[in-house]
Amino acid sequence: MASELPKPRLRLSFAEQRSLLILGDLAAGYLALLGGIYIWSVADPWLSFSFLFFQLRVDVWYYLLPLAWMALLFDMYDVHQAASWRRTMRSVGVAALLGGIAYLLLYFVADNPELINRRAVAGFLILVIFLTLLWRRLYIRLYKTQGQNRRALVIGAGGNGRTMAELYRVAKPAPFTLLGYIDDDPQKIGKEVEGFRVFAGSDKLLRLVEEMNVSDIIVSITGEMRGQTFQALLDAQEKGVEVVRMPTVYEEITGRVPIHHLESDWVIRSFVDEARSGGFYEIGKRFLDVLGGAVGLVILLVLLPFIGVAIVLETGFPIFYWQERLGKGGREFKIVKFRTMRQDAEKSGKAEMAGKNDPRITRVGNFLRVTRLDEFPQFWNVLHGEMSLVGPRAERAQWVATFQQEIPFYRARLLVKPGLSGWAQVNYGYAATVEDTSIKLEYDLYYIKHRSIVMDIVIMLRTIGTMLGRKGR
Repeated sequence: MASELPKPRLRLSFAEQRSLLILGDLAAGYLALLGGIYIWSVADPWLSFSFLFFQLRVDVWYYLLPLAWMALLFDMYDVHQAASWRRTMRSVGVAALLGGIAYLLLYFVADNPELINRRAVAGFLILVIFLTLLWRRLYIRLYKTQGQNRRALVIGAGGNGRTMAELYRVAKPAPFTLLGYIDDDPQKIGKEVEGFRVFAGSDKLLRLVEEMNVSDIIVSITGEMRGQTFQALLDAQEKGVEVVRMPTVYEEITGRVPIHHLESDWVIRSFVDEARSGGFYEIGKRFLDVLGGAVGLVILLVLLPFIGVAIVLETGFPIFYWQERLGKGGREFKIVKFRTMRQDAEKSGKAEMAGKNDPRITRVGNFLRVTRLDEFPQFWNVLHGEMSLVGPRAERAQWVATFQQEIPFYRARLLVKPGLSGWAQVNYGYAATVEDTSIKLEYDLYYIKHRSIVMDIVIMLRTIGTMLGRKGR
């Protein structure tokens, strides 16, 4: 019998890892801020690094520097992207460049440049780059160590099991080591499925758990489970093995819900029994919506003359575009956006999905879309309470009626308010086909199931990245 491998002491879920990333960056940011202020204080002959120095010299805006730095790391709050050192280095480099440019602009534009101390800001930037890279390196080591310590067997070599193997191949870095399958079908035993061996039936499960040092069992059985298999799983769990269902692992790896691999009562179990949002979340979300909506409308008023003139010069009036959409619970409301298509975009009178390189989109409209500026008038819908800053995309009634006939669980996205941005919008591009719409629905349902204030903030940060990188759709 092989010697037992050490089981991972720390098992973090997808949401916990994301929260850890935010807390780590926040800690690195404020440590760097203290270091920058210390460097500044050394040159002060009167106060030095003291409480009085903070009172008399440090303006409130300095304390926002770590938050601004986190906003520049917009694309690094995706757990899997954060596990790549190459992507981490690139994102930190881009954030440092943007931060330096922003500082120079503020310094030369400010009425009183003395309010922006060069020593403090330069010290902060140097330290925050170093501390962020150090912290992210530790995170990547934790992520990979957790994956290396996990050795998984899949119970069930059918459709769900095959999907599990396909996901394992594309996951970089691997979240665990996939050993192979257990299946009670005698015709599968001894053969390979998607390149992984089917070792035995469930009667041999406990022996294989000990011989192969299994730490995780992924249950991918479709249909009714045999009593013998159920008992074997219970026995394995008593020995300290983690038993998890395939949809849960799918969610952790992809950030999506596997709508084509779910049981019929999944919506009830996930959204009624497990994912009911608390009152504090709803209050906090509404507070963010009101605050964000007000700020967004102020920005809109500044941008409106320039965008309006550009639209009119290219294709004439109207500047805005109103359209009926479905909100929470299927209630209709009128969404408002900047017009990005020709006036005769739907001259047939039938709803038409927008696609990539859609010829109906104007040149100004294309710029507004990729920068997400066309969405800014929707801040009015957010303030009015029909939409939220974060949620599934508001869809037209015609498309909801069509897609709910073709895509399982499609109407479940109406359980929450639609959003100005969302988990699907920051992770996926145009949905020009039913297959694309299915994938976006998987992201939407993942958000609905796991929504929290932290996740909303992450999505808003990544939305800023989408705008700056001109990756909008």
